[in-house]
Amino acid sequence: MQSTSTKQGQRNIARVVSAINLVALLAASADCAAQPQPPVAPPPPVAAAGLPPPLADDGTRVTTQATVSRFLINPDGDVDGFLTGDGALVHFPPHMSAQLTSAIHPGDSVQIDGWRDAGGNLEAQRITDAKSGRQLADQPPLPGTQPLPRELRGAGLSRLSAQGRVAHITTGPRGEPDGVILADGTVIKLTPPVAQQFPALVQAGARVSAQGYGTRNRYGTALQATSFGAPGNLTRLYDRVAPSP
Repeated sequence: MQSTSTKQGQRNIARVVSAINLVALLAASADCAAQPQPPVAPPPPVAAAGLPPPLADDGTRVTTQATVSRFLINPDGDVDGFLTGDGALVHFPPHMSAQLTSAIHPGDSVQIDGWRDAGGNLEAQRITDAKSGRQLADQPPLPGTQPLPRELRGAGLSRLSAQGRVAHITTGPRGEPDGVILADGTVIKLTPPVAQQFPALVQAGARVSAQGYGTRNRYGTALQATSFGAPGNLTRLYDRVAPSP
């Protein structure tokens, strides 16, 4: 479970690339004189230089009680975590999104069994509804489940922008920052190398702005940033652009 957020971050970047390329293809078919398309984000490195890949059980095992405050989504629109009433950040695999949202709701009291990662966030292995006793355990996707074809990945992502005050920092399994959560629950994902370039902004209380590709649905908003910075001072994160038709 501890490598889930890192793997999902890599998938998000790949989907952002696919989304941008899809926009370029659609524009080319409609008008060969289309303007240059948005920047294409290169895939992030698997791990920071000099660090071994994350271990499966390198965190501290915990069991804790909490109240679900707000669901969080990833840029693909899957619910992959929630904030608790006391401000803790709880992660779980995105393939469990539908099961979790049907089993528990904001305001419910739950028991969380899992690990606390190096960033202090919780990686849930089992979530139990305190009232009904219903349990949701981490399990791999059902056999036979097929991923989307490569050419369709990212097709559902939208160009989004966000701005606000940072309330939480998201982290990888070893505690490396890889994004922020704004006070309104909007998730802005970065790669760890990019997050390291903005130490004054990737911290609670900072005001940030971002543009990128992601999803807005009834559970919230999340985007993989292609531009990031202070309001009015965005930095484009990636220099490569889609080829002109």
